[in-house]
Amino acid sequence: MSFSGEIKKELVKLESDARHCQIAELAAILCYMGAVRTDAVGARSIEMPADAPLVASRCQLLLEKLQLVGQGTQDWKGFGFDKNDTGVINKILQTIKYSGADGLVNPLVIKSLCCKRACLRGAFLSIGSMSNPEKGYHLEFVCSDVQQAGQLVEMLLFYQIHARVVARKKYQVVYLKESEEIVELLNVIGAHISLMKLENLRILKDMRNSINRQVNCETANITKTVNAAAKQIEDIQYIREHYGFDNLADPLRQIAELRLEHPDAALKELGEYLTPKVGKSGVNHRLRKLSELAEKLRHL
Repeated sequence: MSFSGEIKKELVKLESDARHCQIAELAAILCYMGAVRTDAVGARSIEMPADAPLVASRCQLLLEKLQLVGQGTQDWKGFGFDKNDTGVINKILQTIKYSGADGLVNPLVIKSLCCKRACLRGAFLSIGSMSNPEKGYHLEFVCSDVQQAGQLVEMLLFYQIHARVVARKKYQVVYLKESEEIVELLNVIGAHISLMKLENLRILKDMRNSINRQVNCETANITKTVNAAAKQIEDIQYIREHYGFDNLADPLRQIAELRLEHPDAALKELGEYLTPKVGKSGVNHRLRKLSELAEKLRHL
């Protein structure tokens, strides 16, 4: 199962909140995912997609908790109510304070923070999804229009979650790409098990990235040291062939001979071989003098 599927499976199993929060969640599902249709004679029906069994299950639970349908009733078809269920439909729409075919949740239903939390849960169940966090962080809500996207963005801001909106074909997509904000949203909607899984993945990913950075840094330093030593040896060999060690001052001759004897040694280690011992900066100074001499000889 995808990470999105795991989140939704967890949300469907949550114990329902207080009645006003149950109404807010149901309103989000019916407004964001469902559709209220009115035929030529004014009879209304509620339609839901046929490929959303988890949402249908959650709707069933909320309808029963709100006593809008009887427990285990057959009136709820799993994917909506047809025009023969006029009484039930009217009761549902009155309960969620359905305000029209604008696809928005009535603001009266989501006045409190807890109801906004429930509404966001219903929205994620209906139109939300999240990518595999092992590959990247991306959570989104696919909204039908700008107004619906705006309502979601506004609700998210109440929890200091700053979402962005982008047009994708005929839809408006509200999305989050910061892992911290995705974690906060999962906390808000009550997906705490998924939140912990995400946090564990974040920790592992951060550790891997940190180790990779250290390895890359060490590799770069080793490469730099090896290249520098190779250049020093090349310069020293050129001096020996075109100038001679006997013409060098004793400190330069000593370090030149040591570098040829110990081509892989670090500067500090070379300094330990000298008598008296010389520090890293002193060794580096002498090798730099040899390089400068080699360059002069090459240009003669």
